[in-house]
Amino acid sequence: MANVVRCGLIQAKNEIVPPLNGADRKLIGEIKEAMLEKHLKLTKQAAEKGVQILCYQELFDGPYFCAEQNAAWYDAAEEIPNGPTIQRLQKVAKEYSMVLVVPIYEKEQTGVYYNTAAVIDADGSFVGKYRKSHIPQVNPGFWEKFYFRPGNLGYPVFQTRYAKVGVYICYDRHFPEGARVLGLNGAEIVFNPSATVAGLSEYLWKIEQPAHACANGYFIGAINRVGTEAPWNIGEFYGQSYFCNPRGQFVAQGSRDQDELVVADLDFEQIKEVRDTWQFYRDRRPETYEELVLL
Repeated sequence: MANVVRCGLIQAKNEIVPPLNGADRKLIGEIKEAMLEKHLKLTKQAAEKGVQILCYQELFDGPYFCAEQNAAWYDAAEEIPNGPTIQRLQKVAKEYSMVLVVPIYEKEQTGVYYNTAAVIDADGSFVGKYRKSHIPQVNPGFWEKFYFRPGNLGYPVFQTRYAKVGVYICYDRHFPEGARVLGLNGAEIVFNPSATVAGLSEYLWKIEQPAHACANGYFIGAINRVGTEAPWNIGEFYGQSYFCNPRGQFVAQGSRDQDELVVADLDFEQIKEVRDTWQFYRDRRPETYEELVLL
């Protein structure tokens, strides 16, 4: 019997251009509100299309500010789940009976900052959060260690109304260990919200995540923003958000340069079918993996 869940991804361009020397608090608020309103419109479209699980892009409510190192951007962070963005989206999730995966900049009460994705269930309840585990410091323009502490919550999987959801964020996708743990923890679909530009890892975009899907027998929703963000102009965020199935086959894909809602019907019965064929979990040899943690 089919177990079909309609899932969606949003890719979008940041509209308000900040100054080169960083934005002040008022402008940061305007940027966040503009991006939230854009995503609310696209979320309404998703609801009209019957989407049951929807994921936003990495740091969805602003530009990819890690292209510079400026403490002004600390003001963009919010507590999770008690900050205004998540509380507002909890109401949206309940209104549409939709699971939302919401990646935003998190401020812990201690003043420590994380790159985080919150998961909100279809009844509006806060299910939990994932904190980006691997933090890049890559030249040019990816100065994330200035803004984020590495995640400390492991690789949780969230039981939602429609599916067991896992999350890993952008740079995490280059590391197969987390992708495996998410599968072992029971993920049926893993979302990877990203901000990645052409010329750096575009050739990997359609390789790594389908490989994770094959190796672990689950669906993946990969999201990338679009546009060239001034004033930094570190490259083109090339969109092409997509879903792939447990065989690594593309199910749906977005455009390269347009704000877009990508929708796909995913049959979660396919997970058992693939895992019964490819017994990668059965044939693991964890007793031989000691070198992985010693090297």
